[in-house]
Amino acid sequence: MDITDIRIRKVSADGKLKAYVTVTFDDSFVVHNVKIIEGENGIFIAMPSRKTKSGEYKDVAHPINTSFRTQLQDRILEAYDAMGDAMETPV
Repeated sequence: MDITDIRIRKVSADGKLKAYVTVTFDDSFVVHNVKIIEGENGIFIAMPSRKTKSGEYKDVAHPINTSFRTQLQDRILEAYDAMGDAMETPV
């Protein structure tokens, strides 16, 4: 599965959330609302999630193996770093 497009919208407010990301796979499937978060151990991605009745958050979509999750995170964070101070990736 190829990552064919990554679009990033930075968040201007201070806090742990740095940006929202939309990722397209094989020019055929899109996942919205992947988050870039600054944690205690550095920056990472969080997959889109929803809150359950019990108050837990469950991922709506996510990689099922570590190697693809690493590949996805690396590509997203490379694109984020390349943006510099821009608020959105060019269309």
